[in-house]
Amino acid sequence: TPIMTITLKKETEITGNGLMKNKPCKVKFFPSDTGKIRYFVSGEEFSADVDNVVSTEHCVVLGKNKAKAMLTEHLTAALAFCGIDSLDICMDEMEVPALDGSSKQWVELFKQAGINKPLLYKPKQYTVSEPVYYLNGKTSLVILPDDELFISYAVNYSHPDLTRRWVNYNPKNQEEIIEARTFGFYKDLRKFQMFGFAQGVTIDNTVGLKDEGYTTPLRSEMEPVKHKILDLIGDLYLTGVNPLNLKCQILAKEAGHAVHLKVAKKLKEKLIEIK
Repeated sequence: TPIMTITLKKETEITGNGLMKNKPCKVKFFPSDTGKIRYFVSGEEFSADVDNVVSTEHCVVLGKNKAKAMLTEHLTAALAFCGIDSLDICMDEMEVPALDGSSKQWVELFKQAGINKPLLYKPKQYTVSEPVYYLNGKTSLVILPDDELFISYAVNYSHPDLTRRWVNYNPKNQEEIIEARTFGFYKDLRKFQMFGFAQGVTIDNTVGLKDEGYTTPLRSEMEPVKHKILDLIGDLYLTGVNPLNLKCQILAKEAGHAVHLKVAKKLKEKLIEIK
């Protein structure tokens, strides 16, 4: 039997500047039937897999040898939301375009190209053979078996709207999560830029947290917390199983990419298909 995969109906491409270095990068997407998401950068090939993560310092960086794909999390989250599990991605620079800082334009790009779903395709459902968790001080990420998917993300930032707040994921607020932009403290921007990071940050692709309010109007209430869920979905997708097909409770508190990916590594070993 052929592998049942979901890919694009035709090739597509997009160009945009990177968030960190602000260099333009053209990304081309080619339909495939390998059942993998493969990146082709600087003559190297590597798959979107937690074992190929080389850094989580400012964003998720996948790579092999000297070739890298930086800021992959919003793109992989878009693949999760579209159900795509098989695609070849060719990049002419090492940093994935930031676009609007969310998954929105990626999802739109894929929908425009068309998503090729086999007629009899039913996504495989997974759960965990035992709880998977990471607990360290204020930070925790726990994944428990359940009858359906439930994601809750709690944050505690020094910002009046984002102190001890949380958001739950549900299919009704999926659009708000897809369009939730990346964020950071506005006061730290100059410092990051002096060190050569965040060169591509604009008022359109990043929500700046100010002492009171934000540098740009929010797209929905608690947009930064929704972006944390988006990041988490993009990071857990690197287990090779779409997190939206999990029958699990996923409870995150004050975590980030490094913790998401530590847990993704453990999760990969504990996933079991529900027959």
